[in-house]
Amino acid sequence: MQNKREILLYFGSFNPIHIGHLAIANYLVEYTGVNELWFVVTPHNPLKKSSTLIDDRVRQYLVQLAIGNYPKFRVSDIEFYLPKPNYTINTLTHLSEKFPDYNFSILIGGDNLETFHKWKNYDVILKNYKIYVYRRPGCKVVEYENSHIEIVDAPLIEISSSFIRESIRQGKDVRFFMPEEVARYIDQMGYWKERPCLEPKE
Repeated sequence: MQNKREILLYFGSFNPIHIGHLAIANYLVEYTGVNELWFVVTPHNPLKKSSTLIDDRVRQYLVQLAIGNYPKFRVSDIEFYLPKPNYTINTLTHLSEKFPDYNFSILIGGDNLETFHKWKNYDVILKNYKIYVYRRPGCKVVEYENSHIEIVDAPLIEISSSFIRESIRQGKDVRFFMPEEVARYIDQMGYWKERPCLEPKE
Protein backbone atom coordinates (compact mmCIF):
# COMPACT_ATOMS: atom_id res chain seq x y z
CA MET A 1 0.00 0.00 0.00
CA GLN A 2 1.39 3.34 -1.05
CA ASN A 3 2.13 5.85 1.68
CA LYS A 4 0.03 8.97 1.76
CA ARG A 5 1.61 12.16 0.47
CA GLU A 6 2.66 14.49 3.30
CA ILE A 7 1.25 18.00 2.82
CA LEU A 8 2.26 20.82 5.17
CA LEU A 9 -0.11 23.79 5.44
CA TYR A 10 1.47 27.19 6.00
CA PHE A 11 -1.35 29.54 6.99
CA GLY A 12 -0.86 33.28 6.76
CA SER A 13 -2.06 36.64 5.58
CA PHE A 14 1.08 36.99 3.41
CA ASN A 15 0.49 40.73 3.38
CA PRO A 16 2.90 40.69 1.57
CA ILE A 17 4.82 37.44 1.21
CA HIS A 18 8.56 37.95 1.75
CA ILE A 19 11.85 36.04 1.69
CA GLY A 20 11.43 35.00 5.33
CA HIS A 21 8.25 33.08 4.51
CA LEU A 22 9.92 31.42 1.56
CA ALA A 23 13.12 30.49 3.41
CA ILE A 24 11.18 28.79 6.20
CA ALA A 25 9.03 26.95 3.66
CA ASN A 26 12.14 25.90 1.72
CA TYR A 27 13.69 24.50 4.90
CA LEU A 28 10.56 22.49 5.76
CA VAL A 29 10.35 20.71 2.40
CA GLU A 30 14.07 19.93 2.36
CA TYR A 31 14.81 18.98 5.97
CA THR A 32 11.64 17.20 7.16
CA GLY A 33 9.43 14.42 5.86
CA VAL A 34 7.15 16.88 4.05
CA ASN A 35 6.55 16.23 0.34
CA GLU A 36 4.81 19.48 -0.46
CA LEU A 37 3.96 22.77 1.26
CA TRP A 38 0.79 24.75 0.60
CA PHE A 39 0.65 28.46 1.34
CA VAL A 40 -2.91 28.86 2.63
CA VAL A 41 -3.84 32.51 2.15
CA THR A 42 -6.25 33.40 4.91
CA PRO A 43 -8.75 36.21 4.37
CA HIS A 44 -9.27 36.89 8.05
CA ASN A 45 -7.63 35.61 11.21
CA PRO A 46 -10.11 35.74 14.12
CA LEU A 47 -7.26 36.78 16.44
CA LYS A 48 -6.10 39.69 14.28
CA LYS A 49 -7.54 42.89 12.84
CA SER A 50 -7.97 42.79 9.06
CA SER A 51 -7.97 46.54 8.38
CA THR A 52 -4.45 46.51 6.90
CA LEU A 53 -5.08 43.60 4.51
CA ILE A 54 -5.02 44.25 0.81
CA ASP A 55 -7.45 42.33 -1.40
CA ASP A 56 -7.54 38.55 -0.88
CA ARG A 57 -6.91 37.76 -4.54
CA VAL A 58 -4.01 40.21 -4.70
CA ARG A 59 -2.26 38.44 -1.84
CA GLN A 60 -2.91 35.08 -3.51
CA TYR A 61 -1.48 36.47 -6.74
CA LEU A 62 1.64 37.73 -4.94
CA VAL A 63 2.25 34.30 -3.41
CA GLN A 64 1.92 32.71 -6.85
CA LEU A 65 4.40 35.23 -8.23
CA ALA A 66 6.79 34.36 -5.41
CA ILE A 67 6.71 30.57 -5.78
CA GLY A 68 6.53 30.42 -9.56
CA ASN A 69 6.55 26.84 -10.84
CA TYR A 70 8.51 25.34 -7.95
CA PRO A 71 7.00 21.82 -7.69
CA LYS A 72 7.15 21.52 -3.88
CA PHE A 73 5.15 24.72 -3.28
CA ARG A 74 1.51 25.51 -3.98
CA VAL A 75 -0.82 28.38 -3.12
CA SER A 76 -4.29 27.58 -1.80
CA ASP A 77 -7.37 29.81 -1.65
CA ILE A 78 -9.48 27.21 0.17
CA GLU A 79 -10.27 29.54 3.07
CA PHE A 80 -11.83 32.08 0.71
CA TYR A 81 -14.75 29.67 0.35
CA LEU A 82 -15.16 28.53 3.96
CA PRO A 83 -17.36 30.27 6.56
CA LYS A 84 -15.92 33.36 8.23
CA PRO A 85 -14.12 33.79 10.50
CA ASN A 86 -11.66 31.10 9.47
CA TYR A 87 -10.63 28.46 11.97
CA THR A 88 -7.79 26.03 11.36
CA ILE A 89 -9.79 22.98 12.46
CA ASN A 90 -12.47 23.73 9.86
CA THR A 91 -9.89 24.01 7.09
CA LEU A 92 -8.12 20.81 8.16
CA THR A 93 -11.39 18.88 8.30
CA HIS A 94 -12.45 20.15 4.88
CA LEU A 95 -9.13 19.32 3.23
CA SER A 96 -8.89 15.90 4.86
CA GLU A 97 -12.31 15.01 3.46
CA LYS A 98 -11.54 16.45 0.02
CA PHE A 99 -8.11 14.81 -0.28
CA PRO A 100 -8.29 11.45 1.55
CA ASP A 101 -4.98 10.31 0.01
CA TYR A 102 -3.04 13.15 1.69
CA ASN A 103 -1.80 13.51 5.25
CA PHE A 104 -2.09 17.13 6.31
CA SER A 105 0.02 18.86 8.94
CA ILE A 106 0.38 22.51 9.95
CA LEU A 107 3.22 24.93 10.58
CA ILE A 108 3.01 27.43 13.42
CA GLY A 109 5.44 29.78 15.16
CA GLY A 110 6.63 29.28 18.69
CA ASP A 111 4.53 32.26 19.76
CA ASN A 112 1.40 30.51 18.43
CA LEU A 113 2.28 27.37 20.37
CA GLU A 114 2.12 29.33 23.62
CA THR A 115 -1.49 30.31 22.92
CA PHE A 116 -2.49 27.15 21.07
CA HIS A 117 -4.92 26.18 23.84
CA LYS A 118 -7.06 29.15 22.75
CA TRP A 119 -7.58 27.76 19.24
CA LYS A 120 -10.95 26.30 18.35
CA ASN A 121 -10.94 22.53 19.00
CA TYR A 122 -7.20 22.63 19.63
CA ASP A 123 -7.34 19.19 21.28
CA VAL A 124 -8.74 17.66 18.08
CA ILE A 125 -5.91 19.19 16.07
CA LEU A 126 -3.31 17.90 18.54
CA LYS A 127 -4.75 14.38 18.40
CA ASN A 128 -5.21 14.05 14.64
CA TYR A 129 -2.61 16.24 12.94
CA LYS A 130 1.12 16.75 13.14
CA ILE A 131 2.28 20.24 14.06
CA TYR A 132 5.62 21.68 13.00
CA VAL A 133 6.75 24.51 15.25
CA TYR A 134 9.16 27.18 14.04
CA ARG A 135 11.21 28.45 16.98
CA ARG A 136 11.04 32.15 17.80
CA PRO A 137 13.37 34.02 20.18
CA GLY A 138 11.99 34.28 23.70
CA CYS A 139 9.17 31.78 23.16
CA LYS A 140 9.11 28.72 25.37
CA VAL A 141 8.18 25.32 23.99
CA VAL A 142 4.84 24.25 25.46
CA GLU A 143 4.33 20.50 25.75
CA TYR A 144 0.97 18.84 25.14
CA GLU A 145 0.22 15.22 25.95
CA ASN A 146 -0.73 12.81 23.18
CA SER A 147 0.30 15.28 20.48
CA HIS A 148 2.44 15.12 17.35
CA ILE A 149 4.62 18.20 17.66
CA GLU A 150 8.01 18.59 15.96
CA ILE A 151 10.21 21.56 16.79
CA VAL A 152 11.93 22.89 13.67
CA ASP A 153 15.37 24.41 14.07
CA ALA A 154 15.21 26.42 10.87
CA PRO A 155 17.46 29.50 10.57
CA LEU A 156 15.90 32.49 12.33
CA ILE A 157 14.89 35.20 9.85
CA GLU A 158 13.53 38.29 11.55
CA ILE A 159 11.57 39.88 8.71
CA SER A 160 7.91 40.81 9.04
CA SER A 161 5.22 41.89 6.62
CA SER A 162 4.36 44.78 8.95
CA PHE A 163 7.95 46.06 8.69
CA ILE A 164 7.72 45.94 4.89
CA ARG A 165 4.35 47.75 4.84
CA GLU A 166 5.57 50.49 7.17
CA SER A 167 8.80 50.89 5.22
CA ILE A 168 6.83 51.35 2.00
CA ARG A 169 4.68 53.99 3.72
CA GLN A 170 7.88 55.79 4.68
CA GLY A 171 9.13 55.72 1.10
CA LYS A 172 11.92 53.22 1.79
CA ASP A 173 13.26 50.90 -0.89
CA VAL A 174 12.84 47.37 0.51
CA ARG A 175 12.93 45.46 -2.77
CA PHE A 176 15.43 42.89 -1.48
CA PHE A 177 13.13 41.75 1.32
CA MET A 178 10.82 40.17 -1.27
CA PRO A 179 11.16 38.13 -4.46
CA GLU A 180 11.91 40.47 -7.37
CA GLU A 181 8.57 39.93 -9.11
CA VAL A 182 6.64 40.61 -5.90
CA ALA A 183 8.54 43.80 -5.12
CA ARG A 184 8.10 45.07 -8.68
CA TYR A 185 4.36 44.38 -8.70
CA ILE A 186 3.81 46.07 -5.34
CA ASP A 187 5.69 49.13 -6.54
CA GLN A 188 3.77 49.27 -9.84
CA MET A 189 0.41 49.01 -8.08
CA GLY A 190 1.28 51.39 -5.28
CA TYR A 191 0.23 49.17 -2.40
CA TRP A 192 0.57 50.72 1.08
CA LYS A 193 1.15 54.11 -0.45
CA GLU A 194 -1.49 56.85 -0.36
CA ARG A 195 -3.63 55.60 -3.26
CA PRO A 196 -3.26 51.83 -3.72
CA CYS A 197 -4.98 49.98 -6.51
CA LEU A 198 -7.12 47.06 -5.39
CA GLU A 199 -7.11 44.61 -8.27
CA PRO A 200 -4.20 42.57 -9.69
CA LYS A 201 -3.15 42.87 -13.30
CA GLU A 202 -2.61 39.61 -15.12
